[in-house]
Amino acid sequence: MGVWVTRKNLHVDRTACPWLIRRFIDPKAKFVFVDPKERRPPSGRAFDMLDAEFTHKGARCTFEVMIDELGLSDDPALAEMGLIVRGADIPTRKRKRPEAEGLEAIISGIQATVPDDAEKLRVTHPLYEALYAYCQRKARTHRSRDPRRPTLRVARAVKEHLAE
Repeated sequence: MGVWVTRKNLHVDRTACPWLIRRFIDPKAKFVFVDPKERRPPSGRAFDMLDAEFTHKGARCTFEVMIDELGLSDDPALAEMGLIVRGADIPTRKRKRPEAEGLEAIISGIQATVPDDAEKLRVTHPLYEALYAYCQRKARTHRSRDPRRPTLRVARAVKEHLAE
């Protein structure tokens, strides 16, 4: 069982990453929550905090960085899920997956109503399982495109119109 460390008062990235860790890396992982201003403690693998082993890189959120660096990038459902988590986690005016706003709203509600961080992980685990199942289904129906690219609905509509 590994020990993983992150900041207190969990939100999107800090609830999604523990799901990823328990689902794909270490089912018995233990999580420690520290003051946001603390630097990485000497023991445990840190994520989404100062001096963390795993944190945001460029436009990518910690969840996406973990997918890549933990060797999980072959899973198109995780790639799609990463885009949803990023959209919910990072304030941006750029195009987001439509699911991101719902995820952000739900996690914000959990953050407001569940004060204990360990309990937040327990409550959000089935949510991320469901989101992963949704992304698996979505990836199966869109095999021909890279899940990191937006769907070109307008181009498809024009093509279908011209084919008529």
